[in-house]
Amino acid sequence: MSNGTNCYHCGESVLATDTNKFKVYIAPEEREMCCPGCQSVAEMIVASGLSSYYEHRTDLSPTAKQLVPDELLRLEIYDDNEIQDEFVYQDGDIKEITLTVEGLSCAACAWLIERSFRNTQGIQFINVNATSNRIAIKWVDEQIKLSDILKRINNLGYTASPFQADQHELMYNKQLKSYFRRLGLAGLATMQVMMFAVALYSTWFGDMEDMYRQLFRWVSLIVATPVLLYSAQPFYSNALRNLRTRTLGMDVPVSIALLGAYIASAYATMTGTGEVYFESISMFTFFLLFGRYLELRARKKTSELSANMAKLIPNMALRINEDENEQLVPTKQLKINDYVIVKSGEVIPCDGIIIKGESSVDESMLTGEFLPIVKSVESDVYTGSLNVEQTITVCVTKTHKHNLISEIIRLQNTAQSSKPQISILADQISRYFVLALLIISAGTYLFWLGYDPDKAFWITLSVLVATCPCALSLATPTALTCATSNLSRQGILIRKEHVLESLTKVDEIAFDKTGTLTKGAFTLTKIKSNATLQSNTELQQSELLRIATSLEQHSTHPIASAFKTDEEKIKFDKTENHIGLGISGILGKDNYKIGSAKFTQQASLDSDGKDILVYLTKNDQLVARFYIQDEMRENVATTLDYIAESGLYVTLLTGDSKHHTDKVTEGLAITNKKTSQSPESKLAYINAQQADGKLMLMVGDGVNDAPVLSAATVSIAMGEGSDLAKNSADVVLLSTDFIAVKYMLATATKTYKIIKQNLMWALGYNSLILPLAISGSVPPYIAVIGMSLSSLLVIGNSLRLLK
Repeated sequence: MSNGTNCYHCGESVLATDTNKFKVYIAPEEREMCCPGCQSVAEMIVASGLSSYYEHRTDLSPTAKQLVPDELLRLEIYDDNEIQDEFVYQDGDIKEITLTVEGLSCAACAWLIERSFRNTQGIQFINVNATSNRIAIKWVDEQIKLSDILKRINNLGYTASPFQADQHELMYNKQLKSYFRRLGLAGLATMQVMMFAVALYSTWFGDMEDMYRQLFRWVSLIVATPVLLYSAQPFYSNALRNLRTRTLGMDVPVSIALLGAYIASAYATMTGTGEVYFESISMFTFFLLFGRYLELRARKKTSELSANMAKLIPNMALRINEDENEQLVPTKQLKINDYVIVKSGEVIPCDGIIIKGESSVDESMLTGEFLPIVKSVESDVYTGSLNVEQTITVCVTKTHKHNLISEIIRLQNTAQSSKPQISILADQISRYFVLALLIISAGTYLFWLGYDPDKAFWITLSVLVATCPCALSLATPTALTCATSNLSRQGILIRKEHVLESLTKVDEIAFDKTGTLTKGAFTLTKIKSNATLQSNTELQQSELLRIATSLEQHSTHPIASAFKTDEEKIKFDKTENHIGLGISGILGKDNYKIGSAKFTQQASLDSDGKDILVYLTKNDQLVARFYIQDEMRENVATTLDYIAESGLYVTLLTGDSKHHTDKVTEGLAITNKKTSQSPESKLAYINAQQADGKLMLMVGDGVNDAPVLSAATVSIAMGEGSDLAKNSADVVLLSTDFIAVKYMLATATKTYKIIKQNLMWALGYNSLILPLAISGSVPPYIAVIGMSLSSLLVIGNSLRLLK
C-alpha cells in the first residue's frame, strides 16, 4: 500500500512498508526512493557530483533495477572477440562502437551519461545523441571492458545494445508516423475552425446573433484544443529543453505564441469579450509541422542510403566446404579464404577475388555506373553487386564487418556525427535572433500597451509568429542533407563534415597521375633483357617475369598488378617495400631491385610511346626492362577543362619522368607539372603551398598518397573499393569515371549558392516583415501564412539539390 509519497528518482509510488527505508540526500534535503535500484543510482549520481541532473531533467528518470546474474552474464558475452567482430571497429589499441540506448527522454539524460564516463579510465571518447538515441564510444579494451560500459549504462536506468542500421530506419519511420498523425489532426482542425472563422468575421452572413456567435467560438475552442495539446506538443518539449539547458531555439517563441494566443482566445470565449484566433493557432501549427515533416523526410533520404545498402547484403551464401560439398550458410559466418559459389542472377555475398569463371557484374549500387563490368579470374568483386551472366567461384577476402558496404555505412555515420562550420554559424545566428526577437516582442507589447491596450497582445503575437526563425534554422541543414544524399547516389562518399564548404574555397587542385588520372589497370606489353635488349627466348622472358612478379607481390603500388605469372613464385630471404620507388629483395647472396630508374640507379630511358618503364637489377647490374601501359580514365579532359574554366590552378604531382608524363598528359588543361616526385616531395609541395596561405585540394589513389591526402585542406581518393578502409581522404570516389570529380565540385558550388539564397531569403523576409508586424499591419493569420511559406520556400529550394 502506498504512503502517498512518490520516488524522487523515477516517480513511482513508495510503499508504506518502505517509508524511511530507501533515502538519499539530494540537496537541500533527503529524498524518498521506491527501491534499492533507484537508491543506488541516485547515490552514484550524487557521489559523482552530478546532482544538477535532477534540476535540468524534463522528464522522470527510467525505473532503475539491480541486474540479476543472468543479465550480467548476457552483458559479459559482449566481451568475446568473436561476437565483437560483427559490430566493434578497432584501430590499434582503441575500439569503437555505436550503441542504441533506450530510455533517453531529454538532453539531461545525455548529459548524465556523458558526465558519468568523463573521468573513467580507458574511455577515450563518448558522445550521446538524445535525438537519435545513439551513443558513440571509443575505449581501450585493456583498461575497461565493453560489458563494464554496458553495465554502467544499465545501472543508470538505461538499456544499451549495439546499433543496427535497420533499427535506425525504424526510428525514422516512427518519427515520421508521429509527425504525420500530428499533422493530420492539425490539418483537419484547421479546415473546421476556418469555416467557423469565415462565419464569424465575414459579412456574408449578415448580422449573426450573439448566441450563435458564442456557439461558434466554443466549438472552435473545442476543435483547437487537441491541436494545442497534441499536435503542437513537440514544440513545447523542445522549448522546455532549450530553457532547461539555458539556450534559445526557435521553438521558444513558437511556444510562447501558441500558448499566449490560446489562453487569450479561451479567455475571450469564456468572458464573451474580445477576439479569438483559434484558426491562427491551428493554421500556425499545421504549417510549422508540415515544414518539420518535409525536413524529416529530407533527412530520412540520407539515412535510407545506409539502410538500403545494408539490405543489399544477402542473408545466405553457398559455401564450398573442405569435402568439396556445397552448403548454404549465413553470410555472417563466412571467413577469409572461404570459397563461395555465385550463380547467374544472384547477389554476391562477400568481398573477394574470382578464382574460377568469368561473368559480367553490375556494381551500380556502389559506383552509380549502370553498365555491367566484365570480371574474370583474379578480378575483385564486392558485396551487394549482381552477377549477371555466368556462375563464378569467389574466394572471400573480407569478413562481413569489413566488407565494402559495411565500410561505406560506417564512414557515412562518422560524417554525419558533426556539423560543418556554416551550420554551426547558422545555429548561433538563429539563437541570437531568437533573443533579439523576444526583446523586440516585449518592447512592442509595452509600446502598444500604452498606445492602444486592446491591440497590444495581438500585435505582439503577430511579431512572434511572423518573425519566427524557422526558415533561418532550416536554411543550412536541409541543403547539406540533400546534397550529401545526391552525391552518395553518384558513388561519392563524404567522410568529413567540412568537405562541401571547403571545396568552394580551394585555390589549387593537385592530382596524382597513376591510378588517379589513369585507371591504374596496368598491362605488361614488352620485356627486354640486358643480354640483347632486343629479343628474348620464351624461357628468358618467363624467368624474368617470375623474378619480377615474386618481388612485386610485396608492393601496394598499382603498377604491381601488371606482373602476373602461372609459375611458382620465388620465396626471397628478405624483401623491403620502398614506398613510391620500388621493391628490393635478397635471395641467397644476390640483391635484387625492381622499380624506377632512380631507385635502381640506372640511366633513364624514355620510351617511344606512352609506356612506363620498370627496371630490374641484380647486384646493381641491369637485368631487364619491363614496358607497361595504363589507360586514361573516362572524361579526364572534360573535368580538367571545367576546373580550369572555374579559375582554379591545376597541378600534376607524379613520380614518372617528364618525357613520359608530357606524352600521357598532352592536351590536358594542366598548368603545372611536377615530375619524378617521391611521396616526401609531394608532401613538401602541399605543405609549402598551404604555408603560403593557399587552400589545397589533393586528388590521389589513396594508397601511396596517404600522407599527402592527410595534409591537404581537402582530399579525394579514387577508392576503387578495396583500399577504402586504408585511405586518409575526406572523400572517396567509388565511381571509376573521372567526371565524378567535376560533379562533386559543381554540387558543392550549387549547394553553397542555395545555402546563401536560403539565408538571404530568411533574413530578408524577417527584415521586411518585422517593421510591418510591429506597426500592426500584419494580422496573426497573415503572419502564420507568411512564416510557413517562408519555411516551405527554403525547403523547396534545398530539394533542388536532389535532382
